[in-house]
Amino acid sequence: MTKTKLNSEQRDGFFFLGNEVVLDFLNTRPVPDVEPVELLPDFPSLLRWFQAAGLLSGQEAANLKNKFGESKRAAKALRTALALRDQLRKVIIAWEKGASVPRSMIDKLDDLMSAYPMKTRLKADSSGIAKELWFDVQEPEDLLAPLAYSAASLFAEADRIRIRKCGQCVLHFHDTSKKGTRRWCSMQLCGNRLKVAAYAARQKAL
Repeated sequence: MTKTKLNSEQRDGFFFLGNEVVLDFLNTRPVPDVEPVELLPDFPSLLRWFQAAGLLSGQEAANLKNKFGESKRAAKALRTALALRDQLRKVIIAWEKGASVPRSMIDKLDDLMSAYPMKTRLKADSSGIAKELWFDVQEPEDLLAPLAYSAASLFAEADRIRIRKCGQCVLHFHDTSKKGTRRWCSMQLCGNRLKVAAYAARQKAL
């Protein structure tokens, strides 16, 4: 996968700093200035994100693009994915603050996982044999599988105290650091911005 100046935090114009697939998907509508920017305006953009996330191979993405392209079915799958993203953002923000996951969201994720399940297979390499999750992607709607699975895993398994929105912007992340004191989406993005602002404030006070 291509890496930019921000190393693994940004790939192909998308942010990957959430440590969870669903949080990285939430972060596809950032607010760099005042207005939010939609990073997934069309189906090809959605495929680019899935490929940058390591969820699709280049061949799988190309197959879907060639077969469905700008079709109504592809457009509908995009709308469904973005609607799920917006619904999950509201639920996750409330969940981070201590609210319960609504029954309606639990039922929605259950329905999606039933219709578009993740699968398990064995992967053998020089280090041994391991299980890996995968999904059979033949149709645009199959892209919902890892999104629903990641959201369900987040709510069921993650420590909500470590699921946070950046203190400076709208990006979300799972704090997997040992101390659990991460405050920013990224040191390169908001961390340095705050440090520079704090330094400027101190200099002004002198």
